[in-house]
Amino acid sequence: MNISIKNGRLIDPKNGIDARQDLFIADGRIAAVGQAPAGFVPEREIDAAGYVVCPGLIDLSARLPSLEAELACAAANGITTVVCPPDTRPVLDEPSLVERLIQRAEALGLARVLPLGALTKGLQGQTLASMAGLASAGCVAFSQASQPVTDLQSLYRAMQYAATYDFAVWLRPQDYQLAKDGVAHDGEMAARLGLAGIPVAAETVAIATLIELAKSTGVRLHLMRLSSAAGVAMVREAKARGVAVSCDVAAHHLHLAEEDIGYFNAQARFDPPLRSVADRAALRFGLAEGVIQAVCSDHTPMEADGKQVPFGEAEVGARGLELLLPLVLAWAREDGLSLGTALARVTSDAAAVIGRSDLGHLAVGAVADVCVFDAETEWTITPDAFTSVGRNSPLAGRTMSGRIQAVVAGGRLL
Repeated sequence: MNISIKNGRLIDPKNGIDARQDLFIADGRIAAVGQAPAGFVPEREIDAAGYVVCPGLIDLSARLPSLEAELACAAANGITTVVCPPDTRPVLDEPSLVERLIQRAEALGLARVLPLGALTKGLQGQTLASMAGLASAGCVAFSQASQPVTDLQSLYRAMQYAATYDFAVWLRPQDYQLAKDGVAHDGEMAARLGLAGIPVAAETVAIATLIELAKSTGVRLHLMRLSSAAGVAMVREAKARGVAVSCDVAAHHLHLAEEDIGYFNAQARFDPPLRSVADRAALRFGLAEGVIQAVCSDHTPMEADGKQVPFGEAEVGARGLELLLPLVLAWAREDGLSLGTALARVTSDAAAVIGRSDLGHLAVGAVADVCVFDAETEWTITPDAFTSVGRNSPLAGRTMSGRIQAVVAGGRLL
């Protein structure tokens, strides 16, 4: 389909564009920027006057219990590419399972799914999964999701193998023993409420270990969901030493802190936990300077009863697909950052993490994933804002901006 998007403010962080320019799409690719190519006849025209036009968003972590519902939700909220963790049911440790997931997603014609393959069979942390087969089936990297690898020799061998074939390894930096039985940040709020704490050391000990293993093996390491100032400092220092490490942060960690637990508010239970205000500030600064490359939604939908229990028994996580863009825009506005800087963390920089040079930008020839949104109109987060399984969020009642007006995924107007 030939599509023209006219009169919008085109922001393409990778290519340094922030100007009023028209965009032209043909055969699923960006055909031209500025002037229509010779002989171009649009089948659909989008008037983007007063709106921002940017690459489709890339979410580095979203769980998809209902594939159709969650991908429809992603697409409706400007997210055209979703990275799916391997802790599905069944676990993504066989090539046939990965192929089936990708085929089902493609048949829906909504957001694109890029799976993470299981690093070990069944995520049990012992036997290596068939990484070569999983990569051939479509996995972009390998992960344990939230499951630990307690046997460091097994992890070392897995990293060696991954490095041999230039596969990236994505891991949650959390020491299992230090975090065991903890449900909140080991700080003032946990002490006041009598909740078992998870110390920052659970993150920093794991980061130190993973960075040393990455340095020794040469593997490309991605640290998922940083949560602490100390963790950001360690990644900054490792990058300065030339270690091939990247990292991301969940959008809710940019806006919430341990105080948001309030009086045992189970909606605010996350893993990693919400940490101190100082930690939150360091995450925001690390993201602004690029030490943290990307923001993800960490979308974890669940039924309401998963949160309607005592704090320590509540399921961890919250919905996030609907809030990824609004929370990124809020961070940029509050910290005085340009829209280009903010959008880079959910477009081109996220694409670099997954190694997809054809995604996350609007240069001629790139995959035509485009998001058109209203950056100014305000709205309030309510349960009605959520469109599929689970309506849980500790951000209910907050005022946001960022309303999607049109989405193009792979050249299809959704």
